Amino acid sequence: MTEIKRAGVLGCGLMGSGIAQVAATAGYDTLVRDVSKEIWDRARAGIEKSLAKLVEKGKLPAANREAALKRLSFTTATADLKSCDIVIEAVTEDLALKNALFKELDGLTGPATIFASNTSSLTIAAMAAATQRGDRFVGLHFFNPVPLMPLVEVVRTVTTSEETFRRAFAFAKSLGKEAVAAKDNSGFIVNLLLVPYLLDAIRAVERGVASVPDVDKAMQLGCGYPMGPLTLLDLVGLDTTYRIAEIMFTEYREQRYAPPPLLKHMVIAGLNGRKSGKGFYDYSVDPPTLVDLGI
Repeated sequence: MTEIKRAGVLGCGLMGSGIAQVAATAGYDTLVRDVSKEIWDRARAGIEKSLAKLVEKGKLPAANREAALKRLSFTTATADLKSCDIVIEAVTEDLALKNALFKELDGLTGPATIFASNTSSLTIAAMAAATQRGDRFVGLHFFNPVPLMPLVEVVRTVTTSEETFRRAFAFAKSLGKEAVAAKDNSGFIVNLLLVPYLLDAIRAVERGVASVPDVDKAMQLGCGYPMGPLTLLDLVGLDTTYRIAEIMFTEYREQRYAPPPLLKHMVIAGLNGRKSGKGFYDYSVDPPTLVDLGI
């Protein structure tokens, strides 16, 4: 079994930079590709801040922080990832974009290189089919925030080889994560169960079952969840949830995955949650206040 020593990450947004951070912290030389140095500079600043917090809380020795930063490097050229033993894609949930990147890399990387996608809703098979290495393609689905969330879903397609799956599973565990094996279906394990729950919370508000804060309070206190579903939607991003729900509804054609009208209208209005400053709650004030949605 070929040892993984060098990791590549396609995309250094919120998820990509988190994946790069945990890979570098775990001892892997990590090369991140994105379209501009400005994007990388923002990502690196975020990584430095995240590592500093871990040091401050006593969860990471200061020497490990410096070593991790030295293992991180950046490029705008996809071809520079050709020497990586594993390449993890973490770009927008756009199949055409993902496949274009994988096709470009497929002819450049060595035969032992594993391709992995961090997609949360697309099927891995839809990306593996765009390459000549279906046997060396897996899903590695991390959760936000990557440095703190312990879970990784390791997804095996019908073409993934046993060796590739074992290597990917071992890699996920080497990052200090708890790995679970998942079948290649849209949403894998977590989103398959979580997305209908979040959409049902929106439908409850639409139908006047209860107010936004009361739905949140009921699920938080009644089920022991760390936050209510509508607060969670604001954290994840309503636009992100809308895209995932659309993909899953297209895949399954089941009503429980269909985005409710309220979700669509909020996304159209730019109410995407914390990232835009407003969603179900207004984050321009502390503590956040309820947004009047006219319902």
